[in-house]
Amino acid sequence: MHPNAAFRHPDRALCEALIEEIGFGMVFATTPDGPRVAHVPLLSTGDGAIQFHLSRGNALTKHLNGATALIVVNGPDGYVSPRWYADREQVPTWNYIAVELEGRVRRMDADGLLAHLEAVSDRHEERIVEGDFWSMDKLPAEKLRGLLAGIVGFEMEIQAWRETLKLSQNKPADERARVADGLESEGSPAIAQLMRTLTP
Repeated sequence: MHPNAAFRHPDRALCEALIEEIGFGMVFATTPDGPRVAHVPLLSTGDGAIQFHLSRGNALTKHLNGATALIVVNGPDGYVSPRWYADREQVPTWNYIAVELEGRVRRMDADGLLAHLEAVSDRHEERIVEGDFWSMDKLPAEKLRGLLAGIVGFEMEIQAWRETLKLSQNKPADERARVADGLESEGSPAIAQLMRTLTP
């Protein structure tokens, strides 16, 4: 994570909310074949763990049980131009949100995997306005068994949280306001909004 302490935000509830809102991240681990990454839907249990699932054939699947892994959740980001500063002797940078989670991974049993999949699909189905709500029970039992056989569920006990909320906190308030306006005008409204709401 970024070494500047100004970009830390020790509000655990905020980090949990970011994970909940984004719902997707990357799992990194070392394997005998070298470092590997998988891109996965994520589900926070709310009690210090995070769940995800992988295809049985994924390069990480057979190595994760009992391993220490790193999960990264990336939030909004945007390029910051020096032209937005009053002091023109600046250089370009990038504002961004990222949360790193490190911990020990364990494989779920079949019941845990099914409960995880139901929770993930229910959470995201609730966000969709149009059409009928889809749930796992709409699948025929035989089809569901076949799909479950092709994936493996995991739960990571989070042992370390490392967050970077790089929102120009190292700049004066008027400079931050100009950067936020610039980011919004150039198509990055989400990071601009976070700059306005999460910095003094």
